[in-house]
Amino acid sequence: CGMWIDASIAASFVSDPKQGKYANQMAFAQTPVEKTENGANWLWAWALAIPASSQNVDEAQKFINWATSKEYIELVAANDGWASVPTGTRSSTYANDNFKNAAKFAEAEFAAIQSADPNKSTLEAVPYVGVQFVTIPEFQAIGNFVKEQIQSVLTGKYTAEQALKRGDKFAERELKKAGYYK
Repeated sequence: CGMWIDASIAASFVSDPKQGKYANQMAFAQTPVEKTENGANWLWAWALAIPASSQNVDEAQKFINWATSKEYIELVAANDGWASVPTGTRSSTYANDNFKNAAKFAEAEFAAIQSADPNKSTLEAVPYVGVQFVTIPEFQAIGNFVKEQIQSVLTGKYTAEQALKRGDKFAERELKKAGYYK
């Protein structure tokens, strides 16, 4: 038994029999919680943008429109199959029966996207908007350390309380080192 808590986008390749011998044994669910559903969501975006310095604004906008269109989704499906279409880009993809039949993760992924609320992402009210990303250089190191602590809980090395305390201590140390605390 194993549990991988990550972005829903991973579902498309971990459930692909061409990419792994255990693909048919995969199941998908929301992240387990103890007290609040609010803190267990993951919401991220891969964005397309046109730089202000672009010499080809109209062409860039046409590309963005095409790359996020139903027509593009259908083109990918025709060439590579419905399980290969980009997920998380269009609500209409999740309503498509062809996609739902090809992607056993579709229902869980769409539920995860719909349940993430950037305005209410924690148990207690907070003065910021966002689900799980903090725009500081230390974010990745803190995230990796906390991830390792969660893995340690799953393997029985630490209790959840010990892992959380270790993660908190590491984050405090990194933030102090970076000068966020006076």
